[in-house]
Amino acid sequence: MTTPTQTTSASLTAPGNVADRAVKRRRVLDILDAAGRDSLLLTSNTALTWYLDGSRVHISLAGDPIAALLVDRSGDHLVTFNNEAGRIAAEELPEGVSLDTVPWHGQLHAAAAGLAVDGDPLVEAAVATELRAARQQLLPAEAARYASLSADAATAMTDVLTAATPETTEFQLVSELAARIVSGGAEPLVLLCNGAGRSDFRHPLATHSPLGRRAMAVVCARRNGLVANVTRWVAFDAGTAQELDAEARIAAVEADIFRATLPGARLDEVFTEIKAAYARHGFGDDQWTLHHQGGPAGYAGRDPRVTAEVTDTIVLNQPFTWNPSGPGVKIEDTVLLTDSGLRILTVDERWPTTEVDGRRRPLTLRP
Repeated sequence: MTTPTQTTSASLTAPGNVADRAVKRRRVLDILDAAGRDSLLLTSNTALTWYLDGSRVHISLAGDPIAALLVDRSGDHLVTFNNEAGRIAAEELPEGVSLDTVPWHGQLHAAAAGLAVDGDPLVEAAVATELRAARQQLLPAEAARYASLSADAATAMTDVLTAATPETTEFQLVSELAARIVSGGAEPLVLLCNGAGRSDFRHPLATHSPLGRRAMAVVCARRNGLVANVTRWVAFDAGTAQELDAEARIAAVEADIFRATLPGARLDEVFTEIKAAYARHGFGDDQWTLHHQGGPAGYAGRDPRVTAEVTDTIVLNQPFTWNPSGPGVKIEDTVLLTDSGLRILTVDERWPTTEVDGRRRPLTLRP
């Protein structure tokens, strides 16, 4: 049994706005119309933060959301635990969304589903592809928030890596990154770092090892539900000829991927181009098998990771994070596909760059 909670709009601090939420509600109602159903239960962090336009519905970054939302023909009905309701009502509840509670030990999803007229709403898994399509195209306010977050993540990278030394440990470096991300109101979902002795690892969790002569850092930062992703390299020497050549070639792979990221293209077609780009630029036919290649971004780190089985069609105003990598090299930025082409969002003008296929792309920082 749920208990309604009252709130006033004057106390809200959630970023969403009424106009954008109306667009998103229309997109979900279109899904219901196509399915011939009257209600949908949203339970994942990705779906909830998208539909609520940035509300925070987590406590633990590793845990399930502490809210569930029933969307039906009459409106939007959020259900949370009684010990979370005060903060949700005061800080996260958008205008026009009702709030009900269950005991902290209650069954959240069952309670939200029970609000449906027939008690049997559609679940996310039944319309996963349709929901992903509904999230693809960012609205203007979302795009502005994403650009701001992405710039903050890039700025944090520049600040921290500029101050790094060969003696800085991987843990010290990621702790500095985490501090800057959190101080900017974001959540560090992923923090990776490898020093010179660990450059073979594609997903290097930090250790107490010093950076040595060369290091990679990776940040995935979330704010208002949106996730910005960025990789940067720092080195304390001029680099070897082999390293410089590999860095140029991986940037060329990325340029080929960017050229394939066009409105109307399918993601499986882009994946085919990714595989060909590795071979074209000297990384071999199987390099793509050694790490995921990225994909659409936004309210998930990748929404989804691109594979040969993902046939989603690319649309304008859709964000992406591609992350081609090879032995000892990787390049990764968050971008937005606009009517004037791909716009790089994770930009700090202080970072050294070079022109690749008409775009400024990051070099290795050499403080």
